[in-house]
Amino acid sequence: MQNHILNYLYKSAKRVPDKIAFSDGSSENLTFSRLLRHTRGVGTALHQRGIYKQPVVVFMKKSPAEIAAFFGVVAGGCFYVPIDEEMPAARIQLILDNLRPPLVICDRDALDLTKNFRLDSGETVLFEDLARTDPDLLALEDIQRKSIDTDPIYVVFTSGSTGIPKGVASCHRAVVDYIEQLSEVLALDGDTVFGSQTPLYFDACLKELIGTIRCGATTYLIPKNLFSTPVPLVEYLNAHRINTLCWVVSALTMISAFGTFDLVKPEHLRTVAFGSEVFPVKQFNRWWEAVPGAAFINLYGPTEGTGMCCSYRVRRPFANGEAIPIGQPFPNREILLLTKDGTLAAEGEEGEICIRGTSLALGYYNDPGRTRESFVQNPLNTAYPELIYKTGDIARRNADGDLVFVSRKDYQVKHMGHRIELGEIEVQAAMLPGVKIAACIYDAKKGKIILYYMGDPAERDLLALLKTKLPRYMLPQKLFRRDALPFTANGKLDRKALKSEYEAG
Repeated sequence: MQNHILNYLYKSAKRVPDKIAFSDGSSENLTFSRLLRHTRGVGTALHQRGIYKQPVVVFMKKSPAEIAAFFGVVAGGCFYVPIDEEMPAARIQLILDNLRPPLVICDRDALDLTKNFRLDSGETVLFEDLARTDPDLLALEDIQRKSIDTDPIYVVFTSGSTGIPKGVASCHRAVVDYIEQLSEVLALDGDTVFGSQTPLYFDACLKELIGTIRCGATTYLIPKNLFSTPVPLVEYLNAHRINTLCWVVSALTMISAFGTFDLVKPEHLRTVAFGSEVFPVKQFNRWWEAVPGAAFINLYGPTEGTGMCCSYRVRRPFANGEAIPIGQPFPNREILLLTKDGTLAAEGEEGEICIRGTSLALGYYNDPGRTRESFVQNPLNTAYPELIYKTGDIARRNADGDLVFVSRKDYQVKHMGHRIELGEIEVQAAMLPGVKIAACIYDAKKGKIILYYMGDPAERDLLALLKTKLPRYMLPQKLFRRDALPFTANGKLDRKALKSEYEAG
């Protein structure tokens, strides 16, 4: 039985040792055999330092070497915590204070940066020095023999509503179960060539990282700057014969919304998986037309559910006003739609998405209070302990029994006596001619809906068009046309930044 993620690497390194596993597309390539060598070197170095079952911070730029550091930490019987210079310094310090790690693994660029942070007694070491350590295979085998499938692999920090980041810890069992199900949904195999969009300090990168070592596939780590230049981005996909994308919707929309397909189209794509946001139908249909032979799969899942937990294979273009479902849960997990009183939502009724099953994360690291708030006893089961995770996402089931995402609980507002989904306003705006991207925020103090957008129509013209689509109480009171909108490091629209801009202006 598979109970440890590194078993995937051992098998692939034996089967295809000289194949490239991870590449930056230019100077840095890691074959499976070299990846295994680095993994064992880092794991042995941790063992020699007496570091075991502890958090080890990996502070490196997105690179094949960073991935080797992750696997090396796991080989040493510890769990990795990725951080990146993109993160605000205050956030990094909060993470370090929570973890108190015994070791920080750096690349040369990050080595000087660590001097700006309080590390207490933690040691800072270059990855290349650890990777050169002669492997102690007997020690590493003993470490893995003693491990169990509920041992943590990583802690990934997400945003917290209090301003304090939450460290989501997940284990071998959850990750193995996830990647086995995902591999079937996406039809991953040894011919898969991923194009990685996500920063490596998000759990979303598990699809490519673990999918690659499981299948003996290849992942190209796409340079971040290409996501602001759509034509060179598609040319990069073509040059490296990338056939599988697992991207946030905003990254896909940045290609389709700016006429890229009139100049160049992806030539090798066979799978386009998307998630984390609602795909505007107008933009999805452009992808559908541009890559007619590809499988399009909508994925849904929170970090606390260890990656994605639902999927829907799109088999047709969608009409304006339709929503692409998030579909059905993967095997070995169940989605409960619960009402405010803890009962199952009736057919067609909205409810909060709650997840039960193997995929649940272990909880929030060093934060039992917030863990108890989100990982709760299943209210439908009073016979024995059974945790579910409350996502804060609202959904309903359509006539086919598929789940349809409605909104975030915290993205609903009470305006003019009406309960409003800001996402619905965004969807209607994005469907209008000439509008590329739209984002909505709410000024609770003044009771105003504010819409930011990129596109051709002037503010007053767009408002006139919206009046034909929305009831009066849903119309924005202010509209701002922008040449560019802010995005998070993960590629999503950054509505918090827009709200800060609005409040500051």
